[in-house]
Amino acid sequence: MEKLKIAVIGCGTIANAAHIPAYAKRDDCELAWFCDIIGERAKTAAEAHGGKWTTDYKELLNRSDIDAVSVCTPNNVHAPISIGFLKAGKDVLCEKPAALNYAQALEMQKAKNETGRVLNIGVCNRFNTAVNIIEGLINSGSLGEIYHVYASFRSHRSIPGLGGAFTTKEIAGGGALIDWGVHFIDLVMYCCGDPEPKTVSGEAFCKLGKNIKGYAYKNMWAGPPLLDGVYDVEDSVSALVRTAGPVITIHGAWAQNIGVDEMLVDFMGDKGGIRLQYGAGFKIYSTTGEALATTEIDFNPDNQYEEEIDDFLRTSRAKGTVKSRADIDNAIITSKIIQAVYDSSDAKREIVF
Repeated sequence: MEKLKIAVIGCGTIANAAHIPAYAKRDDCELAWFCDIIGERAKTAAEAHGGKWTTDYKELLNRSDIDAVSVCTPNNVHAPISIGFLKAGKDVLCEKPAALNYAQALEMQKAKNETGRVLNIGVCNRFNTAVNIIEGLINSGSLGEIYHVYASFRSHRSIPGLGGAFTTKEIAGGGALIDWGVHFIDLVMYCCGDPEPKTVSGEAFCKLGKNIKGYAYKNMWAGPPLLDGVYDVEDSVSALVRTAGPVITIHGAWAQNIGVDEMLVDFMGDKGGIRLQYGAGFKIYSTTGEALATTEIDFNPDNQYEEEIDDFLRTSRAKGTVKSRADIDNAIITSKIIQAVYDSSDAKREIVF
């Protein structure tokens, strides 16, 4: 089997923690190119994996020694980089969220359809073992009708890199919702069969991080704070989403003045319910006759990032004959919901599709 030649665009945290190690474990692909605007990052990755490097992705667009690309950059350049490689005849796996906003995600989808190339989005939970077991249980009817799903992603005070790229709307597109919420919304949509959203009502709050110098915290990933930086995104969000399937309630916060972290999804069915602890296991709550039953599910989890890369390479080799569960045609629904939450918050009214 001829090895697929891979380029990794953006050699920061997610590339080094997930994409690069997953590609490196395989014998059916080759890490050929690395690109990062911080040259030392690209150079370090290239030296570690025997590839070449550059600081300008445009130099790679028309190279014949690249078959497929992982885009692991900040959100604001997901669309132009992905579209550029699609039009150059390359298959693309773009990290979540699909783009800075829904309009850009639609442009990415259009480019995929026009070029006939693969465009998968890094919605890694679609390859999570627990999530796929739950999807199977829901699809089989074991829980009956799923009428309500509650998603909570809340932390005490965990704003990432306050003042930096994560908290600058021009770069990130938003805060807690587009950073953490994208994962929760997407896994809910996947488990429930990607139901079409009907209405969205939401409110995004930019409160606790506005005073960068006065923000108290225990630790800060993607930090330290930039005291002269920008904070114009939400640190918390609440939303109600009505779909063609269940109603979805969203409660999220990078930072809240409640000292309890909560990362979970509750699936409420009329025959049974499931509480998923995000990134971990789950319990099933049901009845047996007139008695109540609680079942804790035990399983050996796969590495979701390795499964995601396996799926991407398989769909790339299939040349359009196989469609991924992470195809932008599925993942774009999450972009639509996120955009509607922001639009609802700005307009102070419900968004009806």
